[in-house]
Amino acid sequence: MKYLEEYRDRAATDRLAQAIRRATTKPWTIMEVCGGQTHTIVRYGIDGLLPENVELVHGPGCPVCVTPLELIDKALEIASRPDVIFCSFGDMLRVPGSKNDLLSVKAAGADVRVVYSPLDCLKIAEQNPQKVVVFFAVGFETTAPANAMAVWQAKRRGIENFAVLVSHVLVPPAIRAIMSSPKNRVQAFLAAGHVCTVMGYEEYEPLAAEFNIPIVVTGFEPVDLMEGIYDCVRMLEGGRVGVENQYSRAVQRSGNKSALRLLSEVFDIGDRKWRGIGNIPQSGYRLTPAYAHYDAELRFGVAGMEVPESTLCMSGLILQGLMKPHECPQFGKRCTPEMPLGATMVSSEGACAAYYNYGRFRESQVA
Repeated sequence: MKYLEEYRDRAATDRLAQAIRRATTKPWTIMEVCGGQTHTIVRYGIDGLLPENVELVHGPGCPVCVTPLELIDKALEIASRPDVIFCSFGDMLRVPGSKNDLLSVKAAGADVRVVYSPLDCLKIAEQNPQKVVVFFAVGFETTAPANAMAVWQAKRRGIENFAVLVSHVLVPPAIRAIMSSPKNRVQAFLAAGHVCTVMGYEEYEPLAAEFNIPIVVTGFEPVDLMEGIYDCVRMLEGGRVGVENQYSRAVQRSGNKSALRLLSEVFDIGDRKWRGIGNIPQSGYRLTPAYAHYDAELRFGVAGMEVPESTLCMSGLILQGLMKPHECPQFGKRCTPEMPLGATMVSSEGACAAYYNYGRFRESQVA
């Protein structure tokens, strides 16, 4: 299959591993931003192919993982109402709030439904005019255009019984927060190709210049990631700063202009709280005043809800690249996919889930 088999080619991966070893003369720490990249790295053992002085750390690129506890509790509060049909992608149903999760609320009788597109919610709303259909709009920039389109269509079609609980976060401010931390040890980034397919990578260029770092946009297959790591190492070794695009088969520098126009109409940018990390300025989307009618937080009066984070879950350190999942004392013991303490274990893109599902939990048991 074109653009799949050749990017999983073992011989090509091994050649790149050898090239990385030849190019590396100093210790380097590289962060992959996206949870999908993390799963590929762990599944295929890519980090084990690298020289010891090239370390990969896992970033905050799992949208489910960084959704704050209080937003899960807002979702639970809204979903529990008898006049609501609450819709979500399936990966949010088992993410724990402060007391339970959406699956538990559904089991207790709430009308919680899994959908495969936010546009499905408009059909549900038209079929159930006596109820408000709420979609849990979680994601990075990748999924934002589809969610914006649902809101845009609802307004154009006059569908009043529809709302979105917005939890969209943006990658560049997260990179700035990581690089600005006094504990930071990241020296280069692998940027998420699907985000850049929408947004382009122009906005990464000022970050690279400000913090004197390489940023390489990559895809999600083993060869993609090895090429991205090789590019990062060559830039680091050569003292070069800037943005390179390994994922040129899908990403253009200026992004998808039609999607960007829609996003600018439906969403404003504002501060956003990240689970385990805290507030990051100008790091999330919120509906513009023209679309405020579709804001579920305002409609159901939950905007002011605040919930403290768990002190047991170490996801904040993991999402900042300061800890590996198997180094958490709860990993594989009190925290498993069946009984997760945090979203990084339950999410399909979570780093903890990747380590557990692909056997890395054995490392913590030995330790």
